[in-house]
Amino acid sequence: MPEPQTFNILTLNAISPHGLSRFPADRYRIGHDITEPDAILVRSHNMLNSVIPASVKAIGRAGAGTNNIPVPAMNARGIPVFNTPGANANAVKELVLASLFLAARNLAPALQFADSLQGDDEALNKQAEDGKKHFSGIELPGRTLGVIGLGEIGRLVANAAIRLGMKVIGYDPKITVESAWSLSAEVKKANSMEDLLRHSEFISVHVPLVDSTLHLINEQTIQSMKQHAILLNFSRGAIVDEDAVLRGIAAKKIKTYVSDFPSRKLQHQQGVVTLPHLGASTTEAEDNCAVMVADQLIDFLQNGNIANTVNFPDTRMEREAPYRVAVANANVPNILGQISTGMAKAGLNIHNMINKSRGEMAYTLVDSDSPVPQRVLDEIAAIAGVLTARYLPHCD
Repeated sequence: MPEPQTFNILTLNAISPHGLSRFPADRYRIGHDITEPDAILVRSHNMLNSVIPASVKAIGRAGAGTNNIPVPAMNARGIPVFNTPGANANAVKELVLASLFLAARNLAPALQFADSLQGDDEALNKQAEDGKKHFSGIELPGRTLGVIGLGEIGRLVANAAIRLGMKVIGYDPKITVESAWSLSAEVKKANSMEDLLRHSEFISVHVPLVDSTLHLINEQTIQSMKQHAILLNFSRGAIVDEDAVLRGIAAKKIKTYVSDFPSRKLQHQQGVVTLPHLGASTTEAEDNCAVMVADQLIDFLQNGNIANTVNFPDTRMEREAPYRVAVANANVPNILGQISTGMAKAGLNIHNMINKSRGEMAYTLVDSDSPVPQRVLDEIAAIAGVLTARYLPHCD
């Protein structure tokens, strides 16, 4: 049996020790000063203009969003970009619920008012009694919350709001069967986003930032909202057109905008509450994300299995033979045939094989009953369209 392969992991942010402890110490070297990493672990560090070493085989993001990672460039190199969908969902859900109360009860301006009071206790109490009428709020039961995007976080928010006694409308044209099953039956389906906006007093946005969701909330969609709507954004800042929101606040179309993404434009604006990107900032969420991404990287580096990437198909094959080849390639015809033909010509018996595709990317795992010579691996790597070819003999 071959000697176990060792791997180098470069960390670009502080990663929870709970996650780092998942890497077997005898096979992994981890640090922020690794020069030839096999994989990179990152949270918020901006990698868009970074030089990513040729040794890198995978990138793991301890979080859901990957806007800080050059995914198209990684596609071209055949490098999977892992993330951790759902690992921080409860943390974000709790912050959304806190923001519902914050906006409904006008807590942010009330806190500022209370902090500005001057004088002795008697004077403060009089000012507080005189001023509290300006911060009168509303209660949540019976109010309607519209949830745009019913992924892991959106579902948790919708279900929690139902338990608070709210009416909930959901809109997600790409909802999966699994997501639908875990959604409360009391959540009503909106036929369109405009339909949702017209009937919602509170609106919470939970969609990824892609080309189609840039400025999803804009001048036109704001016009579809009920008067004095409360808008919550805990997805990504650019999903909301800030200029349009400020105009909506000035026109009293929007009562309050709560965002987890502060900007210069939103600072010191009446009707705006910004938080310093606190969505996943809990000890539990950071631990969950780190553990999840560590396990995914270990399984990929040692076994070639893929789960939860933003650019590769989920691909998993149990080990039934000790010698494995993992191939990433462009999703074009006949590459699978060339791989199997090349191995057959070398006298290798293919014990098992799986091939999956996702958009322009395809991925193949091939298990052989006997060792795969380097020349065969080189021939596979030389096939037109193949991006990477790795040999993963089982060493346990």
